[in-house]
Amino acid sequence: MSIVECKDVKKTYHVGRMEVPALKGVSLTIEEGGFVALAGPSGSGKTTMLNIIGGLDTADSGTVMLDGHRLGEMDQSDLAGLRLQKVGFVFQSYNLIPVLSALENVEFVMLLQGVEPHERRSRAMAILDEVGLGGMHDRRPSALSGGQQQRVAVARAIVSGPSIVLADEPTANLDSETGSGLLDIMKEMNERRGVTFIFSTHDQMVMDCARRVILLKDGLIVDDRIKMA
Repeated sequence: MSIVECKDVKKTYHVGRMEVPALKGVSLTIEEGGFVALAGPSGSGKTTMLNIIGGLDTADSGTVMLDGHRLGEMDQSDLAGLRLQKVGFVFQSYNLIPVLSALENVEFVMLLQGVEPHERRSRAMAILDEVGLGGMHDRRPSALSGGQQQRVAVARAIVSGPSIVLADEPTANLDSETGSGLLDIMKEMNERRGVTFIFSTHDQMVMDCARRVILLKDGLIVDDRIKMA
């Protein structure tokens, strides 16, 4: 079953008097449980595509379906609600709240969802153990390495039970060994929990790990390969 369906998606940004086309008519379908890389060089449109799939940005034209919802017909309040319930995000710069502990950062989305305090804490502690951060729950981001902060971000993205996790260049600020360990964690969660992962990346390591690589160049898909098991 498809979790993402995009048809002829176009997006142009306006910088002063200049028009900068980011997507020139992208169509793709991603099945539930996928582990997919949107790859390409800077300016290829991969991050724009990821943001449109997640409802963080809107297409100028075309249709985008996420888990059965037509994003173009939703207002900002509805999109925010959909993101809260259905989408986990992992960003290149971690985007943790600096004044909160690792545990509190992981709990934050569940707090917005209205999950009871005891369940929030129980689920957050369990997921921190799962990503290898047991015993570090009370540390603030400044007391964690970059790799540890990104593991907190992955835990936060997963713990609320999303249908899909969108990861924008998640390994870009990490060394290869740390990035490889992070990918192993995400792949295990994908396989065990059935959560769909979509990455935007130009990291060959992420492309090698993905089961499907969709290559974008100049706002168009130029290759789409599913790897044989």
